[in-house]
Order: sequence, then structure tokens, then C-alpha cells
Amino acid sequence: MPMKGARIVVECLKKEKVDTLFCYPGGVVIPIFDELYQHGDGIRMVQPRHEQGGTHAADGYARVTGKPGVVLVTSGPGATNTVTGIATAYIDSIPMVVITGQVPTNYVGTDAFQEADITGISLPVTKENILVTDIEDLAPSLKRAFHIAVSGRPGPVLVDVPKDVLLATTQFEYPEEFNLESYRPVSKGHPKQVAKALELMTQAKQPLILAGGGIQISGSTELANTFMDKYGIPAVYTLMGHGINPKNGNLSIGNIGMHGTVYGNWAVQHCDLLIALGTRFSDRILGDTVSFAPNATIIHVDVDPAEIGKNINVDVPIVGDLRHVLEKWVEADREMPNFSEWVSMLQKKKADNPLTYQQGNAILPQFVMEKARELFPKNLIVVTDVGQHQMWAHQYFATTSPRSFVSSGGLGTMGFGVPAGIGAKLGCPDREVLVLAGDGGFQMTMQELVTIRREKLPVKIIVLDNGFLGMVRQWQDMFHGKRYSGVVLDNNPDFAALAQVLGIKSQRLEKIDEVEGALAELAQSSEAMLLHVIVEQEENVFPMVAAGASLNDTRTS
Repeated sequence: MPMKGARIVVECLKKEKVDTLFCYPGGVVIPIFDELYQHGDGIRMVQPRHEQGGTHAADGYARVTGKPGVVLVTSGPGATNTVTGIATAYIDSIPMVVITGQVPTNYVGTDAFQEADITGISLPVTKENILVTDIEDLAPSLKRAFHIAVSGRPGPVLVDVPKDVLLATTQFEYPEEFNLESYRPVSKGHPKQVAKALELMTQAKQPLILAGGGIQISGSTELANTFMDKYGIPAVYTLMGHGINPKNGNLSIGNIGMHGTVYGNWAVQHCDLLIALGTRFSDRILGDTVSFAPNATIIHVDVDPAEIGKNINVDVPIVGDLRHVLEKWVEADREMPNFSEWVSMLQKKKADNPLTYQQGNAILPQFVMEKARELFPKNLIVVTDVGQHQMWAHQYFATTSPRSFVSSGGLGTMGFGVPAGIGAKLGCPDREVLVLAGDGGFQMTMQELVTIRREKLPVKIIVLDNGFLGMVRQWQDMFHGKRYSGVVLDNNPDFAALAQVLGIKSQRLEKIDEVEGALAELAQSSEAMLLHVIVEQEENVFPMVAAGASLNDTRTS
């Protein structure tokens, strides 16, 4: 039976087993919404209050489930409002399929009402984007989009569908497989390189694993833990690499980079073999590239060949899926030296340089983080916005299970937190989700509190309010003579009162003795709840390495 293009979109979503669709209607996509109303059984339609929020929610859903987040929006501003969310997903390698409506094909290029060249606009921040101009190409294009989004290095794919294609009819046939000769991601690391890396491990005295986000993306966290336990090799992790949890707890050292721990950065600078697993070697990790890991031979495993050698020279490049490489290393059963002396050295460094803060009369963000970590369950999903609180969360919430730390790493997108928390809760409804936000980022997407209420999601939110754009203020404090330009937020609304108006339980905290009780209530609440916490205004995040400085120069004050 012939089927309209709009119905084909819905049936393709069903074929891909899409259970959650983040969608906002508009003129040219009305036909899809009409088909969803009639035939969208099994698909939960979640309507955000802004398309950017919907895209971040799809991102959060994808990060905790490993499945692609799916977004549906209209043409013009509906499509352009998704770009920040698409770029956020792109740089962090998050699978996503974004379906945008477009003006009819005969109007494309005429500056028609709500026309935007979204394929041109999104080209730099998508793995691929497709403008469908023929109804016969619609189903194959959607199959292609889902395959490309999740294969190789995951990422967002955009499919732009003109209205006349949605209204045209054809026989619906969904391809069982997708084959494209020019798209063949490497899945297996070269055996000689895999063996060479393993041989270097047997010769090392102070080896160190650098765990990146690729460990979680590839579903290799447990394999990585097994690898660490089997050979006794310790690990540090990046912002995206949370979740390492070997049975031998002494092997998990801590986070590294600009706001990494003293002992984590020290480990990198003193290892003789660095085994980098699924990391981009971003500038926030490297600092000064010349002095980074000066004594180490570097092994780098990544599924994306473009990342190897891009930011730092490596000695043993291995292009391939991390799961395959780790399986080969674990199966090899090679005799390794005893690295216990090196591990003990790292543990002593850790004991001598703990994360510390001086709690006075004002509430410190670090105190809130520590108490929240104590009171919430171990399998908590932590979702952060971007700023100082993000770095404190990185330091104090050492999550020990995969896909449990959700944060915008590469793009650093303020406003990510609340909508990503929505997506995380929809993706993992049986797990507690705690959103940590600053006053600046929260105000960029705080309208999504309405989505939380509408969907009846028990998302917990802590807004740390220091009356500043805190991270920028810290840089102005440390490097620009405390000339606080454009960072003062001295007229913030009462976020607790706002939440209550929107139907969400809340409290405003201004005194230190209010914190623990309120956090306990937050942790135990069966419904959504927000805490608006007034914290010390000029507290800075330490440790810190200045931009471009050596990890040897990790400051603690």
C-alpha cells in the first residue's frame, strides 16, 4: 500500500526501535505530528520548551543509554535552534539523529517563510547531513542516518525533509542493512600494533592508563577494569572518562588536566608508559604539549584515525574499536612486571595531596558536593552544567559505574544541565538523576523545568548561586587583576520561588546548617525537587593549571 512520506518517517522510527522522541512542532512538520498522533504507538513524544533544550535532552538520553537520541523540529528557527545541541554532541561523540522539516523543494533557495539552509549551517558539526529531495530516498536516508550515528566514532546526523516529500507517496520498504563503500570505519586494531603495545607494557616500570570518554562510548568500562586488575596497571581519567572502578581500588588514581588532582597530574608527568584509551588529548588535558608526559612512550587507541597524532605525537598508534583492543590484551595473558612499588608511590602522593577546602560561615560548593555524594545512592547519575561547579563535580563525584557522569566536555555548553538531566531520567527511569548547575547556566534553559513537571520526572536539581559567571570571574581574578567585567549576576531571581511557581518542590539555602537536612530531603524525595543554594561568591576551583602551562605547574591556591 502506498504510504505518505510523513508516515514513512514514523515507521522508520519504529523500525529503529525509537522509544523516546524529543520534538517541537511547526508548520512544515505538521504532517509528521499528525502521523505520530495516529500511528506513533510505542514512541513517547517529549515536548521541550525550546528546541535547544530538546536537543540537549536527546544528548543526555544517548549518553546514559548508548542509543541515539532522536530529535524532530520544524524548519527555519526550529532547525537553527538545535545547532548548539548538535555541536555539543558532535565534539563529545554522542550519537544523535536530528530530523528537520524544510520548505517545499520548489521553494528552497527563495528565502521562503521559515527557510534556512540547515544542512549548510550544520555541516561542520555533524558526521553527515542529508537533504532528502525525493520520496524514494526518504527511508534509505533515515536508515543511513541511524547507522552512521552509532557506528565508528558516534556522532550526530541530520536529515532535512521538505514538506512536499512528506506529502508525497510511495511503497514503504525499509532497508535491512546499510552498505556504503566509502564508509567503512575500522573496527579492529592492527594485530602488530596491538602486540607491540602489549610488549611495551611488559618492559615498563611505571605504566599509566589515561582513560577517556571512549571507554564509556564503546561499552568497554568493565573490560578496562578487568585489564587494570589483571596486569596491575593504575589509571587516571579525563572529564569524560569517569566510571573506572577496578576491584583493586588502589589502581584508580584520579582525574587529570587543568583542574585535575595534584597526584593525577603528577602520575602523568612521571610515568614511563602512557596507555591512552579513547581520548582526544584535548588542550584541557595536555596543557603545554612539549612538557606533557616527558618520560613516557605513548600508546594511543582510538576508533577515529583523525584524533591520533592530531594534538600530540604518539609512539604506538592503534586505530580501532577499543573493545576489540582491550579484549586482545586481556586474552593475551602476558607476564607483567610487578608494578606495586609504582602504585604505592602514587597512593602516597594521593595521601599527601588530598582535595581540601576551608569551610567558614558561607556555604562552600565543595561542601555541598561532598554531602550530596554521601547522601545519594552509589548508582547515581550526575549531570552537570558548565562552569566552576562542573569542575568541583569532576573532583568530588568520582562515579564508579559507566555512563553515570553526564557533562558537556568539548564545547562547554552552558545550559546543558537541566535538559540533559531530563534525557538522562527518561533513558534510565530506575536510576536517581542529580543535576548540578550554576546560576549562569541554569538561567539559559530554566524553562525546561516546565518539561520536568509536564513529564512528571523526579529529577533532582542543585543550583549553586554565587552571583557570578564563576569560571570567567576566576580567570579575571587570577589573570586580569580582579577586573570583573561582564560577569556579575547580582540580580538573580529566587530560583526556589520560580520552581514553586512552576509546580516543583524547592528550598532556598543560605546558612551552612541548612545544607545537610535539605540534601537528605532532596535525596529521599519521590518527586522533582530543586535546591537554590547561595554559596561563597569568590571561591575558586583548585587545583588548577593555567591555560598552556605544564602539568608540572599544578597550583593548589
